[in-house]
Amino acid sequence: MAAAKVALAQINSVVGGFVGNARLIEEQARQAARDGADVLLTPEMALTGYPPEDLLLRAAFIDAERLALERLCESLADLKGLAVVVGHVHVNDGKLHNAASVLLEGRVVGRYFKRELPNYSVFDEKRYFEPGQDALVFDHAGIRFGVNICEDTWLKAAPAAAREAGAQCLLVLNASPFHMGKFTQRVDMLRRCVDRIGISVIYANLCGAQDELVFDGMSFAMDRMGHCVGHMPAFESGQAIVQVNAGGAIEAVQGPWHAMLSEADENDQGHLSQVWQALVVGVRDYVHKNGFKNVLIGLSGGIDSALVLAVAVDALGADRVMSVMMPSAYTADISRDDAHQMAQILGVRYETIPIGHITESFEQSLAGLFTGRVVDTTEENIQARARGNLLMAISNKFGSLVLTTGNKSELATGYCTLYGDMAGAFAVIKDVPKTLVYRLARWRNDQSHVIPDRIITRAPSAELRADQTDQDSLPPYEVVDAIIEGYVDHNLPVSVLERSGLDKAAIEQVVRLIRINEYKRHQSAPGPKVTVRAFGRDWRYPLSNAFREPLVG
Repeated sequence: MAAAKVALAQINSVVGGFVGNARLIEEQARQAARDGADVLLTPEMALTGYPPEDLLLRAAFIDAERLALERLCESLADLKGLAVVVGHVHVNDGKLHNAASVLLEGRVVGRYFKRELPNYSVFDEKRYFEPGQDALVFDHAGIRFGVNICEDTWLKAAPAAAREAGAQCLLVLNASPFHMGKFTQRVDMLRRCVDRIGISVIYANLCGAQDELVFDGMSFAMDRMGHCVGHMPAFESGQAIVQVNAGGAIEAVQGPWHAMLSEADENDQGHLSQVWQALVVGVRDYVHKNGFKNVLIGLSGGIDSALVLAVAVDALGADRVMSVMMPSAYTADISRDDAHQMAQILGVRYETIPIGHITESFEQSLAGLFTGRVVDTTEENIQARARGNLLMAISNKFGSLVLTTGNKSELATGYCTLYGDMAGAFAVIKDVPKTLVYRLARWRNDQSHVIPDRIITRAPSAELRADQTDQDSLPPYEVVDAIIEGYVDHNLPVSVLERSGLDKAAIEQVVRLIRINEYKRHQSAPGPKVTVRAFGRDWRYPLSNAFREPLVG
């Protein structure tokens, strides 16, 4: 029985990088041709980069991509018998569409417009695109292939239309961002789709990072019985081939391919590994795609900056990372020692700039105005802002990008200082709750010991006053994070949080802090999304609002 080979191109596109993206696609096509593939499937908007956001409102952007698609089509003309399914945007009758075109020997032989436009969470495709209405099925290598794009398969209409048009195998282009548990969610969704339409599905997903979104790849194939035959690697570019027989059934796979994770791995160690990879890719791509060579981190001797330093070195290499310790009168000796030890373990440049004289100068300048007022967080914040100023000065002088070190728990509750520890360009652990920070630190040390044990075991402290710990101001982080997960990630009412057994006073305190610190989050640096709901694109609350949700009764 005849069979067709479908190559999946798991690539890392750059938004607006049409020439480079086209080159990537052509390279993948030539590799697929060498490997005897009949079809090459690329991710959603592989030529455009995803998400292009308001660049889609620029006529010059649309024109540049149209030209890039024409040139790509011409460059593939010599690849006889290879159909290349390319994701891009396209104007039809004056309306912009999220599209997929089938290119064959220098011609466009089919074009599909995405039918279901997501408009929730991080997505706002209805802002830009018009939905398609028609199915696309094309005959190639003895098989009838249908085409869908990402969200289409989460609903019923588009896959059903492809099946009704005669599709024997459904090709799906995707730009599906990562968060913990997302791969299992995709597989479960596609299994429901296959149960409805009864044909096999081949799913190609983008990989790499774009600002706050990280794409994990993990492209996969599912037979018509709903069995996932495996997936491509997470967070790695590459190509694999799925062999489909004349009836559309999946027969074999080849290339970089993994068996399905066990449930235990997916829920525990697999999650930690994937989150670490997401943070590493998020840093690497943000630095590279924005043209920076080096990064700079304020190293405090605490767990958050230690984790960020480890991520940065894994992402870029020690020679491209600089750490700066900026001790004050309240910085403990063990903080200095631990920070220096970690910098030595990782082999990064380590500088020390004391800030005592800087904060004293600020306080002296303000002394007259502050006469009669007690010392409070104002003086604490002066220390944080002195550090922020120093880091930004070094950044300006040497062209290094500053990585901030605040975590999700701090950003939610406002336990951070505007223009102080929030000063910087990229917030690496912005979406990592404090309890996950500790889990990731232990996981990273299990791979190779880079974070001194004392950093992980000592009580967290901002060290902005004598004998300070985080729990002087906040409930235990296990409680804080449980409230954030329920209230922020899952939009649970506070009454539901209370019934879950969480402390009533803690709920009221944390929810109030979340509300009053919105202004800080609006001014925070972008950072990679790794949880179900991240502050940033995924959380859009007004700064000025009179609504107060009834708190615990």
